[in-house]
Amino acid sequence: MNTHVLQTHETRAECSEIMLTPRCIVSPQSNKPVMGIVQDTLLGSRAFTRRDCFLEKDLVMNLILHLDSFSGKLPAPAILKPKPLWTGKQIMGLFLPNIYLSGTSNGRPDDEKDDMSPTDTKVIIDGGELLAGMLDKKMLGTSGGAIVHTIWLEHGPQGSPRFFGLPSARREPQDFAALVLDRDR
Repeated sequence: MNTHVLQTHETRAECSEIMLTPRCIVSPQSNKPVMGIVQDTLLGSRAFTRRDCFLEKDLVMNLILHLDSFSGKLPAPAILKPKPLWTGKQIMGLFLPNIYLSGTSNGRPDDEKDDMSPTDTKVIIDGGELLAGMLDKKMLGTSGGAIVHTIWLEHGPQGSPRFFGLPSARREPQDFAALVLDRDR
């Protein structure tokens, strides 16, 4: 096995800046993300942002607990009676940073021109709030103009790790590997 030892201050500084995971989210070659949401998280995001997804207070509290920016105040529920219910779109909007994006999900009919889509495939994010649409591979994957790309463009490399669930962008490369290993358990 080969070991690469950084010998000068210049190479150490270069390695700590260039090799940071947040700086490698978007490829300089194609100006598109090389990281995206995949597998279980992708399926969960699609189901979570469907029109018929409603969440009770206990589940909302468990989900919001994972937010770094949680102030202790719940958003107003979408349905008040017979019991308070929140939509998946409301809670997903809490996890999105302040971005503005308009796009389409997979499965949008070609003849559909209206912004308010009956199939819920027109995605509208206004100020980090998911107003309409389902988040699927086209919006969460590695395509240009998707959410990951927009976050990277608007908030830079330092704003992107929060969306992926990484606590900080100023970590050593080995710390990111440890975080990934911890999340798999």
